[in-house]
Amino acid sequence: MSLARKDTDAGLRALVASTNIKPEQKVPQVLSKLQDILNRISVQDDRELGAFKNSLFSHGILQYCAGVALKLNYAKIEGGYATATQLAEILSSCCVGVDMGGDTEAFHRQLLPSVTDSLLSLASRLMNRALGNGQPEMFRFFKKVMGSVCWLLKAHGHLATQVLQSDHYERMLMSEEERVGTVCVSLWHQLLTANSELVAGLGKGPLSVILDDVVYRMAHTSNPVVGGAAVRTLLLVARQQESALQLIIHRFKGQGVGVFVECVRAACVIQAAWRSYQTRRRVKNLPRAVRSLQRSFRERRRRRAQQAQAVCWEEELRLQLCVRRQRARREFHQKQLQLLQLLPPGQVQQYLGEVERQAAIQIQRVWRGHRERRNFQQRRNTHTQHRAAVVLQRTVLRFLKRRRAEKAPPSLSPWIGPRGLTDSRRAELKREVEEHIALHPSSVVSLEGSRELHAKTQALLLQHLQGREAELREHTHTHALLAQINTDLELLLNAPSLSVATVTDCDVFRSRSAPVAARARQSHNALLQAGRLPWWKMLGDGDITCPESESAHKDHRLEAEFNSLYLGGS
Repeated sequence: MSLARKDTDAGLRALVASTNIKPEQKVPQVLSKLQDILNRISVQDDRELGAFKNSLFSHGILQYCAGVALKLNYAKIEGGYATATQLAEILSSCCVGVDMGGDTEAFHRQLLPSVTDSLLSLASRLMNRALGNGQPEMFRFFKKVMGSVCWLLKAHGHLATQVLQSDHYERMLMSEEERVGTVCVSLWHQLLTANSELVAGLGKGPLSVILDDVVYRMAHTSNPVVGGAAVRTLLLVARQQESALQLIIHRFKGQGVGVFVECVRAACVIQAAWRSYQTRRRVKNLPRAVRSLQRSFRERRRRRAQQAQAVCWEEELRLQLCVRRQRARREFHQKQLQLLQLLPPGQVQQYLGEVERQAAIQIQRVWRGHRERRNFQQRRNTHTQHRAAVVLQRTVLRFLKRRRAEKAPPSLSPWIGPRGLTDSRRAELKREVEEHIALHPSSVVSLEGSRELHAKTQALLLQHLQGREAELREHTHTHALLAQINTDLELLLNAPSLSVATVTDCDVFRSRSAPVAARARQSHNALLQAGRLPWWKMLGDGDITCPESESAHKDHRLEAEFNSLYLGGS
């Protein structure tokens, strides 16, 4: 034993024997030290671990954990019942595989019964808390503690009688909770599976307790998990000892358990015969399966060989192509040298310059093609973005126009008489109005003044309506000109350069109106003729004229140009 472990054991013994620390505060510290020591010793050999467990027993640490620590109220201890569960697991593992010296009697007669009783007491308390408070973690702790009991009973089978006679285990059997029944039945199923001699070591009384519980769980539960565990346990008991089978048949004769066991045994015989038949058939078909596996393996190996050969052929072909290219290049250079030898000395430099020029031209052609393709892609992206921006702007402008039209005050429309007003009704209304005016004359304006004011108002209204129609036509004409100008600007902005322009692009800028085309051709010809005239024929064009007449002439000419350019629907 190492010096560090001796110091640790001494500290653990001192902690257990200390009376200055309260038990509720001492238990977490003892658990922490035990976990630390076990984690360090578990990586060593089994003899070292067994010697350490023996030292825990000889120094009374296991007795302290079983007699004092597990019987405390863990609701007031740090960690709660999780600490108690960990301590129970460590205690059960330390009671298994102990390298005992000469004090075997005390270990088997005193410590193990005390540990078993403490574990069952802790499991009973956890069960009560899980069923009373409905805490799921308590039932999880209960299963872990019962697993510790199962681990202890697997190593020390003589403790099974004490477990069956314990009051705490009797309370578990009296519980109607299916989860508790599942844990208890699974406990005995695991024990009987691990230790086949346990049934022979149990007396008739303890075995009857196990069988009563198993048969009760099997007959009064609808949970398939509990029923399956009970049936498996019952079959294990019947299979391990013939006397146990007779006991089952005679004890539960009226409940049909014997017939059930016989049926189950018959089913087991049938299943065994069927499985043996299946095994013989599989063994018989094994050579065929082996041949199939060999065939598939050989086919796969053949495909891999073909693939490898194809790869080798491709590499060989690539190598031959490289060799042929090198040979062709070498022959070409050899021919060039032969031609150079045939040339006169004065033309060699000229020939080399021509070769360099052709090479430079080829390099420039490739580079310019690459650059133009790249620039075309950039221009294409820019053009797409510009068209998208135009579409967005057009949509936004239309939306804003609709919003302004909705917010604008309603325009005055020409007066239209009320619908459904006939001539007779109009004459009747007119007569009523005249009678009303005759009966109630105005003291401010005379009848002649009212008629004169009415006529003047009618004349002004008619003048306004006539002028409004002209304004509307002029406004519509202006908007049409602006739309055409915007369209022409958009076409000019998106127009390709002259180097890449096509006939279709040129047709876009030609007018479909014959007068406009004729006028444009006439202006172009006049401009060309004026450019060809000698300087002395254009001396009269620079004379000073009157600004008012010149501006009026320009306005008239622009108006004429606009009127000739814009034709509705063209």
